[in-house]
Amino acid sequence: MQRPALQKCIAVALALLVWQGAAMAVGLDLLLPSPWQVACRLWSVWREPGFFATVAFSLLRISGGFALGLVLGVLLAVAAGRLRVLELLLWPYVTAIKSVPVASFIIICLIWMSTRQLAVFISFLMVFPVIYSNTLQGIKSADGALLEMARVYRVPFSRRLGYIYAPQVKPFLLSGCSVALGMSWKSGVAAEVIGVVGGSIGERLYEAKVYFQMTDLLAWTVVIVVCSVGFEKLVLWLLRRGFAAWEGR
Repeated sequence: MQRPALQKCIAVALALLVWQGAAMAVGLDLLLPSPWQVACRLWSVWREPGFFATVAFSLLRISGGFALGLVLGVLLAVAAGRLRVLELLLWPYVTAIKSVPVASFIIICLIWMSTRQLAVFISFLMVFPVIYSNTLQGIKSADGALLEMARVYRVPFSRRLGYIYAPQVKPFLLSGCSVALGMSWKSGVAAEVIGVVGGSIGERLYEAKVYFQMTDLLAWTVVIVVCSVGFEKLVLWLLRRGFAAWEGR
């Protein structure tokens, strides 16, 4: 096992020990079950009918919202990088989305749309400003000398985008996606909980809260963490492969 992986495993083991110690100090399963109790419940949860349908329901909507935010964020950032007026026109919307609490958006959207599409829109709202801002910052950080040379030799914008902007944008976009991926899951599941969306992970969390099933609550929380981490690894891997393929052209 490589050293960084070993260090992470040790950190996880220490965190579980802290959790176990806290559970023993509380001494009441209703308030804080032990890691072993949660693991046992998790083992039984995934074998229940409808488990994979519930996970797929939330996964498809949250990933759809993330994909929409990623595509629109990148496209509008590229356009804003070329047109200063577009950047100015988008500024109040991006600032408002960043500043307004996610709970406010969820409550507003419950009035406007079906609860089944709530997670898609809320995930999109949380992802878009992060991707847009990071991509725009990457575009603005492009080498001025290279851009001037490209203008002098009349290099087409498509080539400038691929050979000048893309290498500059790459670290900003990957960093933004790393942040936005976690935010999409947090906001998407929060929307499902507040909207009590039928057939979703959020509904399972809400039911666990109503019936004081702390073990179920923590078990489903572990499911969310696993899905979020797995989704993040997959998306970042695909983006790195995409950049590598572009650079190898």
